Amino acid sequence: MSYILLINEPVGQREARTPEEGREAYARMTAYADQLMAQGLLHTAQSLQSVNGSTRVSKREGRVTTLDGPFAEAKEMVGGFFWLNVETREAALAIARECPAAEWCTVEVRSMAPCYEESEA
Repeated sequence: MSYILLINEPVGQREARTPEEGREAYARMTAYADQLMAQGLLHTAQSLQSVNGSTRVSKREGRVTTLDGPFAEAKEMVGGFFWLNVETREAALAIARECPAAEWCTVEVRSMAPCYEESEA
């Protein structure tokens, strides 16, 4: 079964780190991803850039609008994700508990399914 771990981090947290601290955090995350990949539990993992360079697109009644970041209302941003291949929700939760990012972010665990299906939790 596929689960995704969304790494939700406070906006501005990255800017508060020194470059060395940022590289060390990134190295810990990539090492964790490599470990999960070697165990056959990880499909892919990616880090995302800050919301400062992002753009939101919406379309309502035929009208398309775009809004460039940063977004004033955002207190958190998705900083990255891990796409897991595990048998159970409990296995995904165990992986999330061991994720280094859980020390400085919130790791959200969600199953991947069509939007019309109810959550299993």
